[in-house]
Formats: sequence, structure tokens, C-alpha cells
Amino acid sequence: MNILLPLLAMTVAANQTPTPTPGSPGGPPAPEPFSARRLAAEKIIGESGAEVSVAYRLLDGSEEWMHEADRVFHAASTMKVPVMIELFRQEAEKQLSLSETLEIRNEFKSVVDGSPYAMAMGDDSDETVYRNIGKTMTLAELNFQMITVSSNFATNLLIDRLGVRNVRATVEGMGAYGVEVRRGVEDQKAFDQGIINETTARGLFVLLNAIARGAAVSKAASERMVEVLAAQKFNDGIPAGLPPGTKVAHKTGTITRVHHDAAIVYGAKPCVLVILTRGIEKEADSDILIARITRALLP
Repeated sequence: MNILLPLLAMTVAANQTPTPTPGSPGGPPAPEPFSARRLAAEKIIGESGAEVSVAYRLLDGSEEWMHEADRVFHAASTMKVPVMIELFRQEAEKQLSLSETLEIRNEFKSVVDGSPYAMAMGDDSDETVYRNIGKTMTLAELNFQMITVSSNFATNLLIDRLGVRNVRATVEGMGAYGVEVRRGVEDQKAFDQGIINETTARGLFVLLNAIARGAAVSKAASERMVEVLAAQKFNDGIPAGLPPGTKVAHKTGTITRVHHDAAIVYGAKPCVLVILTRGIEKEADSDILIARITRALLP
């Protein structure tokens, strides 16, 4: 027997540097406990002076925080998430195909009295659909524009095709109470009469949680919705509070003094996070607040 081999093994083992564990001397800092992160987020919210609602849960269920989650807000463009879900539901029911084309026409009817109104490109966030007036686009293309660049024109075309009552029925069937889709976008007569689309953080959480778990319409449909949400072009809210490169499938929403971000975050510990804000004049300041809450709260 070669007695040098055991001695050599003992020498190598003695010279190996053990990998530092989190919290040990020389190791990475230990992760903050959830209670401390939640308190940090609460402090940021309290100091902001804004109305803020948060709905948060890790997908494994080990952490959850509902902060003023049933407070009602103007939905702004977050109402486009239930429109997308209804689109995929009708495809699954073979009522339509996402490859189906739709004529692009700029005339819609107010829910108040049926009077016509048109979309104004200057009030929208996307020019693509306007450039196709008189032509056609597929339902998939309209959905992509509605979600990724928040096209109001695409939204109204889809709502006309799908039916607002069907969108509402699907939301109710999913148990997303507090999400109220009552009309399309830029219906000034409806707005003047207080007919608006509304949401709560909890209601949006229910919809996104279903998508994250593959339970919105079907697993395949949910996966396709995630990929559309992950192509979002407005990334100054929740994504700005995460490590660079983190995959985020989300939808923002902004009107005067109202700014929201609702996301599925595919970080080290995947989660659903919805942050709704009201009362901040500048959108950039709302973005900073949402990013700070995200950075403080997520593990």
C-alpha cells in the first residue's frame, strides 16, 4: 500500500479554502428577513406622501404582503391585462384565431349614448396602429401593441372585437374582484360621467398570479401571455428596482397623478408584485418610488 496517497489527500484537504456561507466572516451578507424588508417598504411608502397599494407573494407561497390591497384606483392601462386574457380565452374556445385579421378603423362608440368618437395619435403611446388605418392587422399584432407599448387604439379595436361584457365575465370568473373593465379608452363622455375602469392591487394580483401559475386559460396560453408581458417597453418602475437582466413580465398604467406597475418577477425567488400609486405629479417620481419599494421588499 502506498502510504503517500493518504498523506497527499490530507495535505490537499488542509490547503482547500472553505466556501464562505452567507453571514459568515468573509462571506456574502445574510439575506434580510422578510419582516425587515416589509418594514423598510412600509417606511418608504409612509415617507412618500402618496397613496400606495401593494400585493406581493412569492410563487412558492413562503412570503406574502397585502398592503391596502383592496383600495380602489383608476386602472389606467393595467386594464389591458384582462383584455389580453379574454383574447386568449376566446381563442381557446375557438371563437377566433390570433392570426385573424381586423380592419383598422378609427371610429368607436361611447358607452354613454353610442355617439361616435375617434382616437387621437397625440394622446396615444404608439403610432404603429395609426399607420395602418385602412389596412389590416392580426389580433396577435394588436395584442402585442396593446401590452408592450400600451396602444390605446389597439385596445379599443380588441375590446370591440371581444365584447366588454365578455371581458368582465372572465374577470369575475377568475375571482379578480376589484378589477372593473367598463369601457374602452378615451371615451370622454363616459369619463365626464364618472364611468371609468378601476382596479385594486389584489384584483390585478389574482390575474397575474393565474398567468404565472399557468392557470389563465391554459398552461400554453399563460406561457404565451408571459412572453408578451416580458416584451414590455416601459421598464422604469418595478424592473428598475431589480438586478439588471432579471426577467419581468409586466404591465404599467399611467394617467394624471396615477401610476401603476403589475408584474411577474422571475428573479432568484419568483414572485408576483403589484404596486399602485396615486397622488404624485411627475411620472418619473412615481417610477422612482415603485423601484425603491421593489428594491426594499424583494429578497
